[in-house]
Parts: sequence; structure tokens; C-alpha cells
Amino acid sequence: MTEKEKLRLIKLIHTAIWVFFNVVIFYLLYAVIVDKIDEWVWVCIGLILLEGLVLAVFKNMCPVTLVARRFSDSTQDNFDIYLPNWLARYNKQIYTTIFLIALLILVYRLST
Repeated sequence: MTEKEKLRLIKLIHTAIWVFFNVVIFYLLYAVIVDKIDEWVWVCIGLILLEGLVLAVFKNMCPVTLVARRFSDSTQDNFDIYLPNWLARYNKQIYTTIFLIALLILVYRLST
């Protein structure tokens, strides 16, 4: 397998992980908006917190990005994932904001 093929495989895996976490975070947001607080809400929160812990351990870098770096010297933010460059650049800020909004709605739902 060439380095280009390895990078392509890493990008596919990284994109699949990103899609998975989109499902998780948007299910969480949907569930708290419609007041469907079930066990999956807590699973989603746990998965997102686990992802945050992984990012903290790797100094705010996804470990998949670190693996991909071995196969590319690109300076683009999306060199390791099939996303538009602007989304790859602001991904953490966007999804952290969505997560915090979901948590605020959850706290409101639980307190009423």
C-alpha cells in the first residue's frame, strides 16, 4: 500500500468517526429539544466526554490526525479528513458550542 493509499484510508476512517460523532451530538440535541431524556442521552454525553478526554490527552489533537501526519506534509486543515477546509478548521469550536447548548437545554429540562 502506497503512502497516498494509506492517507486515503486514514481520511475515510477519520470521516467515518466524524460522521458517528455527528449522529451522537445531533441525537443529543434532538432529544433534549423534544424532551426525550432517555438512557441514550447519557450514552451520548459519555461518548462526547470520552472524546474530549482523548483530545485533552493528545493536546487538543485527534490521534487520527497524528497518524495521518506521517503520510502528508500538507498544511491544510482538512488534509486528514473529507471535510471542507473551513469545517475542519473550526470543527471543535462548532461542535463544542452545539454540545454546550444541548447541555444547557438538558439542565433546563431536568430542572422543570
